[in-house]
Amino acid sequence: MSAPVETPLVEEPIALGRRVAPSRSGDAYRDAAPSAGSERLDTRPPSAGATRRAIRGIRPDLVLAWAVIVLAIAWAVVPWLFTGADPLAGVPAEKLQAPSAAHPFGTDAIGRDLYARVVYGAVHSLSGAFVAVTVGLVGGTLLGVLAGSLGGAVDAVIGRVVDVLLAIPALLLSLSIIILLGFGTVNAAIAVGIGSIAAFARLSRSEVVRVRQADFVEAAFGSGARLPTVLFRHVLPNSLTAVIALAALQFGTAILAISTLGFLGYGAPPPTPEWGLLIAEGRNYVATSWWLTVLPGLVVVLVVLAANRISHALGRNR
Repeated sequence: MSAPVETPLVEEPIALGRRVAPSRSGDAYRDAAPSAGSERLDTRPPSAGATRRAIRGIRPDLVLAWAVIVLAIAWAVVPWLFTGADPLAGVPAEKLQAPSAAHPFGTDAIGRDLYARVVYGAVHSLSGAFVAVTVGLVGGTLLGVLAGSLGGAVDAVIGRVVDVLLAIPALLLSLSIIILLGFGTVNAAIAVGIGSIAAFARLSRSEVVRVRQADFVEAAFGSGARLPTVLFRHVLPNSLTAVIALAALQFGTAILAISTLGFLGYGAPPPTPEWGLLIAEGRNYVATSWWLTVLPGLVVVLVVLAANRISHALGRNR
């Protein structure tokens, strides 16, 4: 009597929705239909969800702030692309004209196009603010890094200097420095920058102290690295984010401070189209020609608010 022949096991197939049980019979496997509770396959492109999330993450106010800053920088770099009028030459017959299609911001007391003067004045206000932020950033960061890394007597001396600078009102300190340096946009920018050194020094010192306590800094010292190497490779790069956010905030503050000094007569001399000086020239015509002060002042306010909004976004993302 012959032994029964066993049917070999066939590899277990996988059907859509559920697994098919193996059979020892020689019949063909039947495809099983997906169960009612099975999940549907996502046929959408993988980038669709990421694109929607990116669109939802766009902040309209932040986009508007960047647009204002970019426009102001374009005014400073290529002003002739935005107006063909001469910011220094005027037509006396067209003096004190209200805003119109020919003169979007009106004209001043001697017939000069106010819009052209605002556009060409961007280079003076923005370059002055850039110089002021550079002076404050470099000087304050250097003092903060020295105080936070060396500590001891160096930290105490720098701390007392910072306290003295913070105790003096910023405008009074700027006026005192301008009296020593002389009038002009560059000297006003340097004065404003010196007044902001204390804020940069305090923030950079706190960031350096925080980063120095991290494990990777201790590991760098343990591996035999020297203090300058650790500072420039590890401490300084990881402590600059908050300082950059403060620099964006100080950029708007510097524009406002330089415009204030120009309004008081300590900035650029006439007929330079500087924003603060434009507001000062129109203050005698507020009752009859409001656009001479309102429109340049509105430009200053918009640029300062845009810089503050960008600074807030940088500080939140650090």
